[in-house]
Amino acid sequence: MPFKIGQGYDVHQLSPNLPLWIGGVNIPHIKGAAGHSDGDVLIHAIIDSILGACNLGDLGKHFPATANWKNASGIDMLDYTYKLITKTFPQFKILNIDSTIILEKPKLSKYIQSMKNNISNHLDMDINNLSIKATTTDKLDSVGLEEGIAAQAICLIQLNNE
Repeated sequence: MPFKIGQGYDVHQLSPNLPLWIGGVNIPHIKGAAGHSDGDVLIHAIIDSILGACNLGDLGKHFPATANWKNASGIDMLDYTYKLITKTFPQFKILNIDSTIILEKPKLSKYIQSMKNNISNHLDMDINNLSIKATTTDKLDSVGLEEGIAAQAICLIQLNNE
């Protein structure tokens, strides 16, 4: 029963008059993440960590900037990824995901539980094995200047069919 680890990272520019989607939750804010899809950096980082653990490439390979994925929701991308992984590895199991959202504003603590509910449900995993944290850069770099948002994730999986 091999264990595999994958890590993921995503960053998007913040722009006025766009929705801010994080973890499948629409967060009220004056800026949102600009991107080909909905710019959900948390879900994108988690997808990349899962794909990496399974050695199946990255977000860009599976979700290219084409008309098919224009304005796609992170939740739809997560569902697609989960179906791909479980088809490729029928005994696939996510043991743990640890993630961090890096954003100066707004504060995210009141949205974390909803993010955890969304993601754990769509990945058919125990919510107690999903960690979502949020931090700032203390006004340093583009994130600290409120020009961008980033997220990172690490995932431990078990592949029983190898």
